[in-house]
Amino acid sequence: MSAEADLAYTELAFSECPSCPHRVEPEGAPPFCTLRPVSAGHPFAALAEWRLPK
Repeated sequence: MSAEADLAYTELAFSECPSCPHRVEPEGAPPFCTLRPVSAGHPFAALAEWRLPK
């Protein structure tokens, strides 16, 4: 968990989403939001436990 909001790929669920500066519209993919709620887990937290074999 993070005490600060940071970036993630989340759905566009609010009426303000079409004009929000956090909205991203990639070419060839559906639009998404880059703002993550403070209480949400970091999207790459699972990778912190991953170890590459030597």
